[in-house]
Amino acid sequence: MPYLLKTEPSVYSFADLQRENTTVWDGVTNPVALKNLRGMKPGEQLVIYHTGDEKSTVGTATVLSVDPSDPKAPQVKIKVGKPLAKPVTLAEIKANKLFADSPLVRQGRLSVVPLTDAQQKFVTSS
Repeated sequence: MPYLLKTEPSVYSFADLQRENTTVWDGVTNPVALKNLRGMKPGEQLVIYHTGDEKSTVGTATVLSVDPSDPKAPQVKIKVGKPLAKPVTLAEIKANKLFADSPLVRQGRLSVVPLTDAQQKFVTSS
């Protein structure tokens, strides 16, 4: 299952991930987002989304490993993918019927969001 990971670019941006190549995705506190992190599997595709002023998808990544042994801080290691040729804005996402029931638009504060394959294709195909 693909997921979308939200990040504030002034705190940790896709460019930071590109420089580091891999990172452990941490700082998540919302119980639903933590459940989504624990449910990830190696090899799953990720979409990186910048919050704040940008509010758009910016790149891709892949889950390398998941250690869910600490339920309050699952260790999900990710590897950078590619920057998106054309970022997709939150307004474009909200306007697309694919996202009508998505937690991405229904639970705006959720930082780790599952995507359907069709939703992932929409936000990464440009």
